Amino acid sequence: MNDVLKRLRMRSWRRGMKEMDLILGPWADQHLADLSEDTVAIYDKILLENDQDLLAWMLGQREIPEGPMKPLLAQIAIFARERFRGA
Repeated sequence: MNDVLKRLRMRSWRRGMKEMDLILGPWADQHLADLSEDTVAIYDKILLENDQDLLAWMLGQREIPEGPMKPLLAQIAIFARERFRGA
């Protein structure tokens, strides 16, 4: 599991879109180790999403789609909004 978390943390920090690096990187650093295996699998799928879509969901510009990723995306969105509000 450590190798999986290490890979996910790296993918979180190296998205290609700086804004998403600054959201997912710190979120992964703070939360990845505490996730269940099922939630880690969901996070892995989230990292396959397009950065433009992720950013729009994180900033509340578009509604997060229904599905198994929604609760985790909503949690990350709260983290993102608090992070940018404090910046």
